[in-house]
Amino acid sequence: MEKQNQFDMLNGPLMGKIIVFAIPVILTGVLQLLFNAADTIVVGRYAGSDSLAAVGSTTSLINLLVNFFIGLSIGANAVTARLIGIGDKNGIEETVHTAVLTSLVSGAILVFIGVLFTKPILILMGSPENVLNKSTLYLRIYFIGMPVTMLYNFGSAILRAFGDTKRPLMYLTLGGIINIILNLVFVIVFNMDVAGVGLATVISQCISALLILKRFVSTQEDYKLNLRKLKIYRYRLIQMFRIGVPAGLQSVVFNFSNVIIQSSVNSFGAAVMAGNATASSIENIMYVAMNSFNQSALTFISQNYGAGKIKRIIKIYGECIFLVCVVGIVMGIGIYAAATPLIGIYSKEPEVIQYGFTRLSLMCATYFICGMMDTTTGALRGIGYSFSSMCIALVCVCGIRLLFVFTYFQTHRTYFTLFLSYPISWIATLAFEVLLFVYAYKKLFRQRSQTASAQM
Repeated sequence: MEKQNQFDMLNGPLMGKIIVFAIPVILTGVLQLLFNAADTIVVGRYAGSDSLAAVGSTTSLINLLVNFFIGLSIGANAVTARLIGIGDKNGIEETVHTAVLTSLVSGAILVFIGVLFTKPILILMGSPENVLNKSTLYLRIYFIGMPVTMLYNFGSAILRAFGDTKRPLMYLTLGGIINIILNLVFVIVFNMDVAGVGLATVISQCISALLILKRFVSTQEDYKLNLRKLKIYRYRLIQMFRIGVPAGLQSVVFNFSNVIIQSSVNSFGAAVMAGNATASSIENIMYVAMNSFNQSALTFISQNYGAGKIKRIIKIYGECIFLVCVVGIVMGIGIYAAATPLIGIYSKEPEVIQYGFTRLSLMCATYFICGMMDTTTGALRGIGYSFSSMCIALVCVCGIRLLFVFTYFQTHRTYFTLFLSYPISWIATLAFEVLLFVYAYKKLFRQRSQTASAQM
């Protein structure tokens, strides 16, 4: 019964296994989005557009501060998957204990940063005076829950390394239901406004994290956790950092450019901010669906890389790219067709709906390119090229977006023009990452062939 949610990534056909792996990851990502979506829907309907703008405009800042540490969980996933491929049970145990303690330390750091520095950062981002205090309050409450958020993310990453994507989904489902109920109670019954939705999110995240922790403590699998043996093993931490730090920095680079763009959005006023927040929330459904193939590529490739099955790596990459294109195009068409009623769930104000539709019309047509880019990033991390991928992102994502905002956008200052920087940066990043992956794979294949020849 212990292994019912796991499967063999090292042998047999791949397509079906990738799909079975990815579907719970997609659903988990969608539920995570429901935390923020429920926040924005409830405040938009029952607290007004200022509260909606206050909650929605914090997304890029949350991602900027949090995603570096989420990157470390990517390192935990890749290292654990590689050790599974090798068959190193002792290494898995050390990695699990290191990852859990690292998650709690990371969360504590984020509490400190979030509580002390969110208001100055929001001021630098140009948040309007009428939403500044509400945004600050929401963020401070949100960041108090960071230790449990990090614990859930690190724990989920380790379970995914074993092929278990169902339990994180089940745990998050319970938390998501509680989050929505508490949102309604705190905002409608107790009139707590943004403080209520922030508190509801923290409570629901605590529940999901405790369920993850219970699983690790009670299991008899290789990832069993003994709380008395919690320790950071230096070598395992270094292994996690080699993949996780570049992944985290890459995410920070992406989100730093998003913060700059959010600052430009803020300059158009509260209605544009609210429309942008609703479109971003809907758009994120596409992101988590396609990002599941990033995680699939990372986990499958890491295991096969650890096992020395180099030929399967190119098959995994190709099938993940095919699947992410199909999902991205189908979802883009579907969301575009339903864009107006979807935005109407968040707000009934015509101006908010108009600006939300403007952003979605561009993103729905091009988001599959982002999916291809992220999947290639996952493949590169799986074979140890996390630093190189980060460098490409630094130049092609951050560089191009900042150059676009401070040059072309200044002379063509429209909301639609601002977001052209996204697909342009995705295309450039994808091109360079594909070239790097082809080079890296050929190098691995030559090394494997030379090793086989020497052993003969």
